[in-house]
Amino acid sequence: MRIPSIVLLVLFAHTAATAEVAVVAEPADLTRVTLTRVKYDSIGGWGEAYYQFEGRVWARWETDYPQAENNFAKRLGELTRMHTARRPALRRLTDPDLGDFPLIFMSDVGYMRFSDEEVAALRAYLLNGGFLWADDFWGDAEWASLERFMREVLPGNHWREVPIDHPIFHTVFELEEMPQIPARSFAGRGPTTAEPAWVHRYPAGSLEHASMRGYFDEAGHLMVIGTHNTDVADGWEREAYGQWYFERFTTQSYRLGVNVLTYVLSH
Repeated sequence: MRIPSIVLLVLFAHTAATAEVAVVAEPADLTRVTLTRVKYDSIGGWGEAYYQFEGRVWARWETDYPQAENNFAKRLGELTRMHTARRPALRRLTDPDLGDFPLIFMSDVGYMRFSDEEVAALRAYLLNGGFLWADDFWGDAEWASLERFMREVLPGNHWREVPIDHPIFHTVFELEEMPQIPARSFAGRGPTTAEPAWVHRYPAGSLEHASMRGYFDEAGHLMVIGTHNTDVADGWEREAYGQWYFERFTTQSYRLGVNVLTYVLSH
């Protein structure tokens, strides 16, 4: 029997609402470094707030989760002396124990939507010494989405591009450029590493240049970074998806991740 398209769309919407990763919020283990993913809401419907990939429906917030964090935590323990938690944490910005985590991570933020309570909670978290890393958002429209949000969180502050001579690029590994990591699905063996415009929010604009942009506190320390036109977490998640991808992209993702975590914990 041929199922009408409208029925399929309703089924996909229902699946998206119920297929998010179910994780019990365990108390923070303050003796270990716990990678912490932020769960947020997104605007739009199919193809915006959620999408289908590898046989399941994903909400935007859970892109690469939890395999990216699982792999990265393991590599942190191997490449540094950090003692990492066995599983990543999952939190809303309004969760009362958010301050127990020195770094929180958001992915695929190009369609995100936040409440006034979440804006206020993130502002308090950052002003109390927390650190936010936003990753995997490409092009002009997705950048504008994050920028609008951060103008509310830290009014009067402004994004600045983080230069390659900043200590965050040299804490452990010496990085000569901000790496552009495409999702494994879009990675080719040629010289181009940008993802295609059609998979990102319109208008995409330029996708060619990867950058790290940041908010700095009054002492000049980074408190927020956005890794734009790059998908660092996919490099972690897809480390076993072919030797050439590992050597070309995953190694760069781990080098940058180790540097960021080391910077956060030492500043």
